[in-house]
Amino acid sequence: MPKNYLYTILFFLCLSTSTVLAQENKQQPKAQENTIEGLNFYPNPVTNGKIYISSKSNDDKQITIFDVLGKKVLQILLTSKELNVASLSPGVYFIKIEEGDSNATRKLIVR
Repeated sequence: MPKNYLYTILFFLCLSTSTVLAQENKQQPKAQENTIEGLNFYPNPVTNGKIYISSKSNDDKQITIFDVLGKKVLQILLTSKELNVASLSPGVYFIKIEEGDSNATRKLIVR
């Protein structure tokens, strides 16, 4: 009987220790992306095959567009404000815009 008592105490001791460790192992906050100041792109949804992308600094932008499965469907260095997306099929995409050390990712709908 004393042996069973000892095993019971050890079991609860291990259980309480693992619970405490699990509670202390909190997720670290995500690194915040360095967003592009004054970023604006329109129209969204795209109906005419062109979108216009501007920001406060108006530097060249590296544009990457992904489909919903994460496949890269378009990548271009944009030196003006106008981007032609007429080659994209209608659907939902994600557009990643990089300007200098800043970047932003947004949802893009093509009709």
